[in-house]
Amino acid sequence: MSPLLHIGEASKRTGVSPKMIRHYEGLGLLPEAPRTESGYRLYDEAALHTVHFIRRARDLGFGMADIAQLLDLWRNRRRASATVKRLALDHVAALQQRIDELEAMKRTLARLASECHGNERSACPILDDLAQSCA
Repeated sequence: MSPLLHIGEASKRTGVSPKMIRHYEGLGLLPEAPRTESGYRLYDEAALHTVHFIRRARDLGFGMADIAQLLDLWRNRRRASATVKRLALDHVAALQQRIDELEAMKRTLARLASECHGNERSACPILDDLAQSCA
């Protein structure tokens, strides 16, 4: 059996802050850690593996609800991979929508910046455009 680690060591091993580890536990993504008599949380290899899984899913941009689903599917050896693939493809579509929105914002800001003289005059097409949104 592998040794149990305090949260600080678990944090070092996973690259996830103690605050986030506690947060994942509070959300139920990570099982409640056993505690020492003095109240310190202890984590085993399975818990560290789960934290790594959560971190990787977060790195890929999944939200907490999707991560909870992915964890359930990961733990269920009788899962259908089609369900996992659907979640992944839904996330790909959401990411593409965000990318499209960001590219549109970039084009607009680049156009406005190119129209701005950037000199000592007060006229500014960037501010003018922002002000139009308020009217």
